[in-house]
Amino acid sequence: MASKLRIIPIGGLGEVGKNMMALEYGRNILIIDTGLMFPENDMLGIDYIIPDYSFLRDKADLIRGIIVTHGHEDHTGAIKHVIEEFNAPIYATPLTRGLLEVKLREAKLLDKAALNTVQAGDIVEIGPFKVEFYHVCHSIPDGVGLGITTPVGLIVHSGDFKIDHTPVDGWVTDFSKLGEFANRGVLALLSDSTNSTKPGWTPSEAVIDGALDKVLREAPGRVIIATFASLISRIQQVANACVRNGRKMTLVGTSMQENAKMAQKLGYLELPDGLMVSIEQALGMPDKKVVIMTTGSQGEPSSILGRLSLGRNRSFDLKDDDTVVVSSHPIPGNEEMVSRTINRLFQRGARVVYDPILPVHVSGHASAEEQKLLINLVRPKFFVPIHGELRQLHQHAALAREVGLPEENIAIVENGTVIEFTEDSMSISERVPGGYVYVDGTGVGDIGPEVMRERDNLARDGFVVVNLLVNSKTRKLAEKPLILSKGFVFVRDSEELFSAAAKKAEVAAFNANGQGMARAVEEKLSEFFYAETKRRPMVFALVNEV
Repeated sequence: MASKLRIIPIGGLGEVGKNMMALEYGRNILIIDTGLMFPENDMLGIDYIIPDYSFLRDKADLIRGIIVTHGHEDHTGAIKHVIEEFNAPIYATPLTRGLLEVKLREAKLLDKAALNTVQAGDIVEIGPFKVEFYHVCHSIPDGVGLGITTPVGLIVHSGDFKIDHTPVDGWVTDFSKLGEFANRGVLALLSDSTNSTKPGWTPSEAVIDGALDKVLREAPGRVIIATFASLISRIQQVANACVRNGRKMTLVGTSMQENAKMAQKLGYLELPDGLMVSIEQALGMPDKKVVIMTTGSQGEPSSILGRLSLGRNRSFDLKDDDTVVVSSHPIPGNEEMVSRTINRLFQRGARVVYDPILPVHVSGHASAEEQKLLINLVRPKFFVPIHGELRQLHQHAALAREVGLPEENIAIVENGTVIEFTEDSMSISERVPGGYVYVDGTGVGDIGPEVMRERDNLARDGFVVVNLLVNSKTRKLAEKPLILSKGFVFVRDSEELFSAAAKKAEVAAFNANGQGMARAVEEKLSEFFYAETKRRPMVFALVNEV
């Protein structure tokens, strides 16, 4: 019996970020992308999240290759974790490879990684998969979609894309290749759903140029522009605007500097001689001659823009006549953090420009009409919306139905749901793990839901520690309980509360009669604090014998 093709979304379906997918045929697996996701507001202390690819560990020797479609963090950010576990060749276009090298070198894994450079238009045999790379427009150069010929048929993976007729680099999407795929017959299209809820067409990157010129021309002092560290196209546009408006430019932040250096070395970023200056030089120049590019457009508190908004940045601070440009849209879930950062920048005296005040950012993802156009160009038999929250996947499916695809030929699935294909059928199969793997400092996956709940409780109501000094012979308290608190109430203003709590603890310890004393005190004080304050601090009782 012939094998079925199994498509396994590991990340990116049901969320925005941590994109990763596996194609499995027989004893062969092809991985597409290895992305990360930034933490949501309630994920306290988490640096970032990577896909749960644990089911691949038992199949490590079946992985024939890893393809990375473009250089953004939500497609590249987990590469070091994947390479630590799986020894498989990586295929990427020149800029994407360069950005991967930056990450792998920093993680001291570059020597372990088998990197292979491919160009849009190349065809590569990876196990039983014949992969054709075709160019797509996105908000970073060198993005590709994939035509994957499998033993059961042709699968088209859109990558992140938009239909831009005037892209920054002048390189439009390869429509002829999409038409060629359609003529051959496409079994299934897997297509980016990020902007499926936005009607019409996504504006071209070209509209940003006029907005940048207006900002740089009218700004009374320095211009500080925040965007993603990997948004090479935006760095190029800002550089061009600086040239047109007689300003010097500096990049602040290691990740942005390293990415720009790699892009310039590979020819994807053209910075005229004399344009770039160091931050130290920029701070000594007339304010109206300076543009500072940095990270932090998502309001991350630890980023340079986040620190500027709080007055905690070390190398330079905001001035009253500074203009701050936030050149990105909030990632879903980050809206509150971005708004808070913008408000703080205003509080500190800066002028802040963001979309929709001026079109200083446009999405790199196709809107509804472009998504319908891709479906019509490819004419697939089956359709799987990918890359998006559930609401976006469902809306993309609705668009597919609008252009004539029957409902039974559309599969809306979340991470971990296996889709099986034969030459003429599509079916939903079993589930594999598809949840979150939290990265916190050097810890990967050692933070689970229980720890996150504890952090949430600590952040919400704080904690109380009760120190019980017990006579080792009599098992009775040797002195009154000592109570310490953090994040619950201010001790000096709550002497009566803690005095009463100490008495409750003393009674609970006496009644426990040496058995389960700590537990009894914790339960009694938890009840007491809730009754008195309607708050639930975490209570810890420590028993020390003397």
